[in-house]
Amino acid sequence: MKQQKTAIYILIVYCMMQLSGALFIPLLRKFFTSLDVENPILIAAGWWIFLSMGIGTVITLLIIRKDKAFLRPLKGAPFSLAKTIGWGVIGFFLVFLGQIIAANIELALGVEPGSQNTAQFIEIARGVPFVVFSIVIFAPILEELIFRRIIFGMLLPKTNFFVAASISAIAFGAIHFEFTHILLYAVSGFIFAYIYYKTKRILASIVSHMLLNGFVTVFQFYGDTIQKFLETYSQMP
Repeated sequence: MKQQKTAIYILIVYCMMQLSGALFIPLLRKFFTSLDVENPILIAAGWWIFLSMGIGTVITLLIIRKDKAFLRPLKGAPFSLAKTIGWGVIGFFLVFLGQIIAANIELALGVEPGSQNTAQFIEIARGVPFVVFSIVIFAPILEELIFRRIIFGMLLPKTNFFVAASISAIAFGAIHFEFTHILLYAVSGFIFAYIYYKTKRILASIVSHMLLNGFVTVFQFYGDTIQKFLETYSQMP
């Protein structure tokens, strides 16, 4: 019963975080407009993303701190910290491979490559670099707690791994509001659920998620530079 209350509190915090932009982005926009900054709406959105997700993460962790059993819902002995981190790294490569397969399936179905959601976040991060913390740290923590610990963790005892992982993965895809690429997100969510199920520790899927978001962010920021370096290196005798 206590774990259910904790889950409800976390969901309330997450929903408030998501909805708070409707109130605070216009206020921040007015503030940055008064400072005569370039593109005040983008800057306002960036600071709202950083502040709301940062505050949401802190509040969520404080809620969990009061319920020590919340992070141990799965049956079986959890992996050691070292093995958990190791599987977190393995999970990153599994998700990366899964995304390549999903992207090729989408391409075969006529879906244009490239995520508009990712592109928007990167554009905002260029204006407000603090947003990188939201992409690489805050989002993985919050999303893994919501979609793997709460949704997957609560469905698993009542169904089975495949059903629980599939539902949580589809929900994970839907919350990104990019339905043309829902397969890409769902495959990632399914693999994150497997990593969590395998290790019995949510930290493992958080590590995988952080590494994935970090890789995508670095590639988006420095992709052209990396490509030029590789082309130069390949031409060396």
